[in-house]
Amino acid sequence: QVQLVESGGGLVQAGGSLRLSCAASGHTFSKYFMGWFRQAPGKEREFVAVLSWTNGRAYYADSVKGRFTISRDNAKDTVYLQMNNLKPEDTAVYYCALDPSPVVTIAKTYRSWGQGTQVTVSS
Repeated sequence: QVQLVESGGGLVQAGGSLRLSCAASGHTFSKYFMGWFRQAPGKEREFVAVLSWTNGRAYYADSVKGRFTISRDNAKDTVYLQMNNLKPEDTAVYYCALDPSPVVTIAKTYRSWGQGTQVTVSS
């Protein structure tokens, strides 16, 4: 069974930075996608950034392009999300997701999820 363990959330002022980590275990996929979604109160879970483990291609939501960077450590099977120039509208619970064959930007097509980590950006 796939396990995803996230860390790195917290409270930061607008303009600040945070780095999220998500470590995967318990899977045997050789090809998969792993990345981040977020959910603010009263809103649907939305795509943030995802990485193809096969070729390293990164996908970003328009709202985070130029501010967030997704990266990986193959040896640790861990994905990171470096978040710079954070804005109050980035406040949400951030979830790590993994799937061998998702529709990259569609949350409900991912079958494995982490527990979520809160990111709060104050103005």
